Amino acid sequence: MIILWVVLALVGLPLLTLGLYFLKAIVQGAVEGWRGADESDDDADKPYELPAAAAALGLLPPEQQNKDSAAPVPAVLTAALDAARAGDWQPAADLLSATAAERDWEHRSAHSGWLAGAAAEDDTWLLAWESARPDDPGAALVRARSTVALAGKVRGAKRAKHTTSEQFQGFHRLMEESRAQHERAAALGVEGDPVPYIGRISTALGLGDPHIEMERVWKEITDRDPHHYEAHYMALQYWCAKWRGSEKLARDFAAQAAAKAPLGSLMTAFPLIAHFEHDESDTTDADRTPEMRALVDAALADAAAADPTHPRLPEVRHLLAYYLCLQDRDEAAVEQFRLVDGYVDALPWRYRGDPAGEYCRMRDLSLANTGGGTEAP
Repeated sequence: MIILWVVLALVGLPLLTLGLYFLKAIVQGAVEGWRGADESDDDADKPYELPAAAAALGLLPPEQQNKDSAAPVPAVLTAALDAARAGDWQPAADLLSATAAERDWEHRSAHSGWLAGAAAEDDTWLLAWESARPDDPGAALVRARSTVALAGKVRGAKRAKHTTSEQFQGFHRLMEESRAQHERAAALGVEGDPVPYIGRISTALGLGDPHIEMERVWKEITDRDPHHYEAHYMALQYWCAKWRGSEKLARDFAAQAAAKAPLGSLMTAFPLIAHFEHDESDTTDADRTPEMRALVDAALADAAAADPTHPRLPEVRHLLAYYLCLQDRDEAAVEQFRLVDGYVDALPWRYRGDPAGEYCRMRDLSLANTGGGTEAP
């Protein structure tokens, strides 16, 4: 498939919860549609009709797909976000304290990302938290990550030629602030916590840190948690050709991550992501090779073995649904689509001009190919 490169001159910004937060704004603003969708102009003008087979399975039309999340937001996180927006920081503090006590670094990164996004919109509650607990590691983490998100908001989502010098200056100033804030969050962090260093990858991306600095940060992360999903996603973005690396560096990084990881860690998703990020062909041939089928099989086994509560598992399922559809493995694709339906903020949909529409197009195609419908809309 042709993968749309989001090429941003001067400052390139890439995405997941929140090194990804500012990346998301840039990706969504720069995408001008997907060249890989083989739809005619007439088809594009047709109103969507939910196939009867999709309705029978409880699957949703595009307008009911959530574009802000890859899966339902956990109730405990929703409660903390609601409380924060109402000015009460205590549930957020308790939530992050619990992840530290449990050494649950995957949820700590996911939760702090969502909270940082909220603080980038209005940090009144975070200021109150910092005032009450000046050295709280959770508050320091949210502050660092929210500054990255705020930098993305200040820069805006338009291409460089449509971005003012004031926006660039504000972006650089805030990203430099985030560097120091992540260092402070790391200094205050609980023993073994990799998340402040994961946030530093966002700074490395945004400010163009050299490879030697990225390697230093990466060692800090992997010494603490060698198979952290968000860390690997952000690092893979850094090593991609469109950011600070090359196709070879990205593919090698992804292959090494998958080879060293235990089953259930979801690291086998990264060779697929590296392929997705660098595939510029205009057919599905590159997605159907024996090697790609083997990568998909490995990721299927990984997902089956993963903790069902892993916060990144739905993102892997979205990717699996996509590649299974491309490989005409439609029954398996429908199963993955069924498990994630209702949410489309995940690869590959987030790179599309119409994420929900493209998701439903491929979902309905696989459903039709299993005999569950007559044709894709």
